[in-house]
Amino acid sequence: MKVILLEDVKSLGKKGEIVNVSDGYARNFVLPKKLGVEANSKNMNDLKLQKANEEKVAKEQLAAAQELAKVIESKEVIVKMKSGEGGKTFGSISSKEIAAEAKKQCDLELDKKKIQLPEPIKSLGVYEVGVKLHVKVTAKLKVKVVEE
Repeated sequence: MKVILLEDVKSLGKKGEIVNVSDGYARNFVLPKKLGVEANSKNMNDLKLQKANEEKVAKEQLAAAQELAKVIESKEVIVKMKSGEGGKTFGSISSKEIAAEAKKQCDLELDKKKIQLPEPIKSLGVYEVGVKLHVKVTAKLKVKVVEE
């Protein structure tokens, strides 16, 4: 019996795949637990429509991420940091502080987990920080660290 999986099943396959299982396995396990539905013409058509809709949504999310990347790359965030004699700084600047300053200065909602810092910023200057917006889109945000 051919079955369209509604969820990932460890021994069978991933969600949305069409798999061939024995009749008893389908009747007694897959169908009652709502892990899949029988692959008839109506369900196959529904699957095609669902996949088309998912592709459309994915394209819209990619386009939105690219637009946001253009906005982010045109902005500059200024972060103030205390420093002592000879330009020696106290502490460091983390992604949390960059996200807070971006919200305050540029009205950008950035998730601190998506800001990619190889290591915390510990000196004055201008840095380009990566912001991962989408699997395929990473924007570069200019962060200017100045003395307080």
